[in-house]
Amino acid sequence: MERFARVVLGYHGCRASVATDLLSGRLSITEWTPSENAHDWLGHGVYFWEHAPERALDWARRKVERDGLGEQPGVVGAVIQLGDCLDLTNVAHTVLLRQAYEQMVESYGKAGKPLLANTGRDRDKKNRQLDCLVINWLHRRSDSTAHFGTVRGLFQEGGPAYPGAKIMRQTHIQVVVRDKRCILGVFRPNMVS
Repeated sequence: MERFARVVLGYHGCRASVATDLLSGRLSITEWTPSENAHDWLGHGVYFWEHAPERALDWARRKVERDGLGEQPGVVGAVIQLGDCLDLTNVAHTVLLRQAYEQMVESYGKAGKPLLANTGRDRDKKNRQLDCLVINWLHRRSDSTAHFGTVRGLFQEGGPAYPGAKIMRQTHIQVVVRDKRCILGVFRPNMVS
């Protein structure tokens, strides 16, 4: 795979205490805990909203509210070198993803294991267990020559921006960092909360 030399700004929604620890250096980038949920949209790694600090803050607010621990939300900005990026806006990469899926279906079939599915109450199917499984499978393939440090995907989410629109209210680009060496540094976003 070719190097994807682009540098982007990403915003990570989290608890305010985690943001403070990362920004102060008490928690190093190498110690940053990756997400490893079965439903992660782009597989396992540290998640960022590309160029969208407000979305990161909104996500963090909902997360701390769901957790119910009385914590405050926070956001950490990061400079990310996409490097060898599994960019899902690139047709060549979605072909790789399809091949990984087909190999996984064959392997699971031989083992008599059922595949997971993307589920959810709305059309967005926010519980992306199949997508997570396929992307993680691609990364773990023993025959894979692709060693992606980041994954990038565009998601059209939410209802139409206006009646008849094909533009969705919550369309966003998500970046997942699998290799933390792709995080060049962190910063405190200048934003209105």
